[in-house]
Amino acid sequence: MLRRLYDEQPESFAFTPANLEWAKGQIAKYPEGRQASAVIPLLWRAQEQEGWVSRPAIEEIAKMLGMASIRVLEVATFYFMFQLRPVGTVAHVQVCGTTSCMICGAEDLMAVCKEKIAAHPHELSADGKFSWEEVECLGSCANAPMAQIGKDYYEDLTAESFGALLDALARGEVPVPGSQTGRFSSEPAGGRTSLKDGDPAYEGNSSVSLAVFGQDTVKRITGDEPALRMPEAEGAVAEAEPEAAPEPEAAPAAPAPAMDEPVAAAEGEPTDPEPVEEGSKPPTLVEPRDGQPDDLKKIKGIGPKLEQLLHSLGYYHFDQIAAWTGAEVAWVDANLEGFRGRVTRDEWVAQAKVLAGGGDTEFSERVDKGDVY
Repeated sequence: MLRRLYDEQPESFAFTPANLEWAKGQIAKYPEGRQASAVIPLLWRAQEQEGWVSRPAIEEIAKMLGMASIRVLEVATFYFMFQLRPVGTVAHVQVCGTTSCMICGAEDLMAVCKEKIAAHPHELSADGKFSWEEVECLGSCANAPMAQIGKDYYEDLTAESFGALLDALARGEVPVPGSQTGRFSSEPAGGRTSLKDGDPAYEGNSSVSLAVFGQDTVKRITGDEPALRMPEAEGAVAEAEPEAAPEPEAAPAAPAPAMDEPVAAAEGEPTDPEPVEEGSKPPTLVEPRDGQPDDLKKIKGIGPKLEQLLHSLGYYHFDQIAAWTGAEVAWVDANLEGFRGRVTRDEWVAQAKVLAGGGDTEFSERVDKGDVY
């Protein structure tokens, strides 16, 4: 397919201040003389900012990277992820038309696009809010037919559900990504046949859950995004940073033990309703020391739900996890309902020892920078 620049071009392009700082950070990752390696990230951020890649954007990026404009143009025209003409301000819809999706009804989805958006691919809708195109395989064959809208996949579509999805987007709503028939991930269409102790609802998928919580499915990146954190309970208000826990009314907690000493259990420690009898249960705390738990999400493998589960078991601090013995790890692994085996798989104890000692891991540094939500 021949890909050309759009015939109507803006007069100029400039990154926003936040995106410019981000772009400089990307360029700094490469040694002197190798700045051209940042061309794809910069083109992508320009597209996130403007919605498409224009000639002025290509020329500005070429200038920033010390490249000839034709070299940046070659990259932009080669990769189909770069849009070379304006797209819908709300969403650009990419309908998969490859074998699995085609035999499962992709042509019906394209008919919906022609009816609700525009008669031809890459044309803007009358209100300028939507555009669409047919793309090659997006790798979701088990959930065909599907479409990518913004950052997310919408799967197991029918003409009716796809039309309703577009209508919801037009009303300013954020439809839940993933299967539109209720199945989790790419489970068998008739229901799961194994691993039945997991959560089949979309809340069991942290990526989808965060996308819905932050209404982030079709938003473009601006560089000013806050670090998303899921609310700890139903009805909680979404905030850029979690509030510190209130000061407890109980007596002051004992000073933190050394890393190689076990954590003493507080009186009235919570008990598990039906703990799995495997290994030995580590000491717990009834509440975090000084009312302020450590950010356990700095440990790779612990997300908002796992952190909440650990709190319910009585674990709030890095030094508690760092002190777990092999038998205690086995107990925790066996009692993480829905997340069994995570302690061993992601080496929580080794990470916690570094963090408890005041150090940083590669993952915790990414959390601090906001690169991990």
